[in-house]
Amino acid sequence: MNEQRNVRCPECGEMTSVDRREFMKGVSAAALAASAGVMPVFATPRVVSAAEEKAKTTPETAVKRLYDSLNEKQKKVICKPFDDPLRQKYSANWAITKPTIGEFFTKDQQETIREIFRGCTSEDGYQRFLKQMEEDYGGFGKYHIAIFGKPGQGENFQWVMSGRHMTIRDDGNFADGTAFGGPMVYGHGAGDSQKGLPGNVFYYQTLKANEVFKMLDGKQQKKALLDNSPPEDAVQIRGPMAKFPGIAIAELSGDQKKLVENVMHELLAPYRAEDVKEAMGCLKSGGGLDKMHIAFYKDQDIGSDEIWDIWRLEGATFVWHFRGAPHVHTYVNIASKPPDQKT
Repeated sequence: MNEQRNVRCPECGEMTSVDRREFMKGVSAAALAASAGVMPVFATPRVVSAAEEKAKTTPETAVKRLYDSLNEKQKKVICKPFDDPLRQKYSANWAITKPTIGEFFTKDQQETIREIFRGCTSEDGYQRFLKQMEEDYGGFGKYHIAIFGKPGQGENFQWVMSGRHMTIRDDGNFADGTAFGGPMVYGHGAGDSQKGLPGNVFYYQTLKANEVFKMLDGKQQKKALLDNSPPEDAVQIRGPMAKFPGIAIAELSGDQKKLVENVMHELLAPYRAEDVKEAMGCLKSGGGLDKMHIAFYKDQDIGSDEIWDIWRLEGATFVWHFRGAPHVHTYVNIASKPPDQKT
């Protein structure tokens, strides 16, 4: 019999204990597809065809539609000035405004919020996030949103959603040199403190990153593998003069670099193409892949199996910190310049 031990996540307070062998069931396509069924899909009759509607709708236009539908009482609660400091806050477990989507908004408004969220993700990402939200928090309707600025009035605006293992943004498509509108967080509570991350919808990212580690030779692994990981939310953009942990991608062979590129593709795949393009633009402004470093950390190695559960990709304009122990918390910050250098 396999012994299990409950461990409380220090950041979000969640207890985790699951059998690793269930992992493949949890991340299978069938499970992901089934997870979507727990939440309603759009069924509102349309005058135009679905293809035409999709072609003309963006998350930004949906944010404006949501804003215009709010009554004054709702606006007082969830609408804030664009320069409110809360706009750039991020955490693995927080409510950006108190009311939940399911309790505070009409059915039509809830569908618009879902449309915004879906528009900020790829189809695969949307299904993964739905499964995560259902299992971690009780579903999409339990999350929280805020709107900063006034959409459609010639001003910058941003929509933010938060909750358990989630900070995601619609950045309003204004040019500020910041990908995704600011720091983001994603995660999933499925995991086991001794055996790994069965059923976790993001564990595939750790497996992909560890392919890079296995491809390194002995000297390279010694540079890449560090003893103690930094705080998971330490993802400030530090600029080109900073010293980054791990091994420089410039030191890797062509095949090894290609594998790192594949990891980046997997990391960005859950998000919409426009935001991915913006993120890659920020990476290029920081010198590209060769200026990045990758680090793996020995601490919190679940099951002592040397599949390193904590790892980090970092450069002058790009930070992606993945902490997979005792379950997944991932912090992301991508911007062309440090905040104090922006004009």
